[in-house]
Amino acid sequence: MGGQFWVLIDSLFGYLRRQRMLIAPKRSYTKTTDSKHWMKKHPNLLANLEIHHPEQVLVSDITYLESDEGVHYLSLVTDACSRKIMGHELSHDLRAVHPNAALKQAIAQRVADHPMIHHSDRGVQYCSATYQETLSKHHIQPSMTDGYDCYQNALAERVNGILKQEFLLYRCKTFEKLKRLVDESVDAYNRLRPHLSLSMKTPEEVHKKADCQWQPA
Repeated sequence: MGGQFWVLIDSLFGYLRRQRMLIAPKRSYTKTTDSKHWMKKHPNLLANLEIHHPEQVLVSDITYLESDEGVHYLSLVTDACSRKIMGHELSHDLRAVHPNAALKQAIAQRVADHPMIHHSDRGVQYCSATYQETLSKHHIQPSMTDGYDCYQNALAERVNGILKQEFLLYRCKTFEKLKRLVDESVDAYNRLRPHLSLSMKTPEEVHKKADCQWQPA
């Protein structure tokens, strides 16, 4: 697919998002977020933040995928500046250990050591002691949405949409085959898929640079 196709796709979704014309995902069908819990929730640090360089902000989210074996869950950790998916983990359940594995994968890929923010929804996985201990150990500051509003974590939702609508296009028979397809799709997304918001560069290209001209998701 040529560059003009990606320009049209990104332009259309960008316009619809700015006009608040996109349909919010119906999470009640396959629920991935449980924010009604007693654990500590952190303030939203992204409201007025300007993002200038890779590894300044990570955003995390969980989405669901299906195979003939049932429903599975994909945890993603994405760099807010470069749009690079730095960590991902496909799982059978929603235990915190799985998004925590994606987070550790993202941390292992870091190439800079400047301060970093981690942004997510207020789901129990991200508020868990397991997840927060990993953030604290690596001196990463937690940030969370004010409540459930998909536009507050728009980049994570956008990345979920790109993977599902452009890469994960056929139903796999088994979890293992789906896992391989996810690995291949993430690699293609990072290395081959240009973004209009990145001046038609790929996430991998932008992530290698010292800075980027960030635009809202």
